Amino acid sequence: MTMSRSPRRSRAFSLPNILTYGRIAAIPAVVACLFWPGDLWSRWFAFSIYVAAGITDYFDGYLARAWSQQSAIGRMLDPIADKLLIAACLLMLVADGTIESWDLWATIIILCREILVSGLREFLAELRVSVPVSTVAKWKTTAQIVAVGFLVAGPAGDRILPGTTSIGLVLLWVAALLTLYTGWDYLQAGIRHLMAEDEKNP
Repeated sequence: MTMSRSPRRSRAFSLPNILTYGRIAAIPAVVACLFWPGDLWSRWFAFSIYVAAGITDYFDGYLARAWSQQSAIGRMLDPIADKLLIAACLLMLVADGTIESWDLWATIIILCREILVSGLREFLAELRVSVPVSTVAKWKTTAQIVAVGFLVAGPAGDRILPGTTSIGLVLLWVAALLTLYTGWDYLQAGIRHLMAEDEKNP
């Protein structure tokens, strides 16, 4: 006589993953609010949604570790959600003129680095090589998130705290410089493993 095991509850709908899904769902909402340049109320709505999404970014990881609810789908979607949110906000901020002129280069650096690292991670995953997130990369992410937050507030924030947009642009350049540094680290790791792979298969 065999006893059937009770089905294990899927972790796809654990609270940490639901928070990640919510962060992805927040992206079109932020974009919609930023679609009306010059409307200060829409800016504040965009900022509020962005801050809420940033808070979930902290809690989904914290709760997954605290409750031992880590999952493959969570590990995959968490960085994707972060990158989509940042990229979408940057594109909208360029479109409405919050980011312009020389500051566009900071945006280009950040977006190109994310594409580069995503490609390298995919390549290294095929070799079963993992590249741990460095402390500098965490600083980069923090500077990036805070910078975009200031820029999303933008003109609306300038009404309350003069210089809000300027602070955001300075932090954007800080994030871009850290992005170059961490991107070079990932590129070196990718080249090193690529050469090692070529030596194994001449």
